[in-house]
Amino acid sequence: MGALDYLSNFCTVRSKKSKRKPMQTVEIKVKMDCDGCERRVRHAAKSMKGVKSVEVNRKQSRVMVSGYVDPNKVLKRIRSTGLKRAVFWPYVEQHLVYYPYVSGVYDRRAPAGHVRNVVQAFPAPNAPEEKIMSFFSDDNVNACSIM
Repeated sequence: MGALDYLSNFCTVRSKKSKRKPMQTVEIKVKMDCDGCERRVRHAAKSMKGVKSVEVNRKQSRVMVSGYVDPNKVLKRIRSTGLKRAVFWPYVEQHLVYYPYVSGVYDRRAPAGHVRNVVQAFPAPNAPEEKIMSFFSDDNVNACSIM
């Protein structure tokens, strides 16, 4: 049996393995005015291959698509519905940002509890002031030895 198994490996035809896209969530901001707009966006997103779930929040003008999809293809498909404007969701939750009141971060049009996602809102990787401030925190066991 060992020889037959060895020879059968040469006779079989193997198909090319396709890479599967990773599971991800794509958030898109789309201006929707009525139920018809919401229905068109939901149908366009659900009809894509690899989509697992679609959540539409018309009040926030937000569409969340989860599945094995390419974000650029999802954006292109939603733009093809004929709605005025569709862009990637530009906001993050306010409690995730270190500096929510830096210029350019706060946006009046953002939903409640959200700020604009910009680089200035997050600290630099080697920020010296964060290291200095940790010297005097209550979490640092050796804080009193520095004073």
